[in-house]
Amino acid sequence: MQRDPPQDLFFLLIALLVSLAGGIPDMAWFLLLLLPAACLQAGNLVGFNREKSYGFDQPPHVSGVQGGSIEIPFSFHFPWELAKDPQMRILWRWKNFHGKFIYNSSSGFIHEHFKDRFILNWTQPQTSGVLRILDLKEKDQTVYFCRVRLKTTKRLERFQSINGTRLTITQGEHIPGRHMDPKENPMDNNIVYASITLSSPTSPGTPACWPVHENPQEETVYAIVKAK
Repeated sequence: MQRDPPQDLFFLLIALLVSLAGGIPDMAWFLLLLLPAACLQAGNLVGFNREKSYGFDQPPHVSGVQGGSIEIPFSFHFPWELAKDPQMRILWRWKNFHGKFIYNSSSGFIHEHFKDRFILNWTQPQTSGVLRILDLKEKDQTVYFCRVRLKTTKRLERFQSINGTRLTITQGEHIPGRHMDPKENPMDNNIVYASITLSSPTSPGTPACWPVHENPQEETVYAIVKAK
């Protein structure tokens, strides 16, 4: 396996130091003084490689309400020079790093579970975008991983988010009286009315009388009374 030049120098100095330590002390000390410089050069090389790294940025966690929607922003970086036609494509996986693909921007593929609920706000050659999931369902609660595929001047590259974004789904708040039969139209300024009918088979009817509401938080009951 080929090593980097600083690493070769480092191991060479170590070998010489070991072989000369018993016979030529002055030379051994001289080589010992050279070790920090070799290590420093190797460290600079490592730092240079970090600057040339590639990867993804996604929020570690997002949450949403069942029936609502969420957004997962993402961005990625790389050191390579793109080809004239980079043929960039964004893919999404769910559940785990090697999970099934649920979206492919190139083919337009969308997993059946996310049909009509998956929107990707991204265009080539942008290096950032936003994924939107609509009409959240309980089964959507899992981890999502973004993956990019692009063509450089040298070869085709692929990489994806390592940790992904965990989506947490919470139940929507239930407010009593909000889910009523729409045919009755019982809502008036967010006040729910109930009705009681008293009737006599031989008496004519009188029109309904709607009461005055002084406290909108109180449940109001009105009656339709048929008198003789």
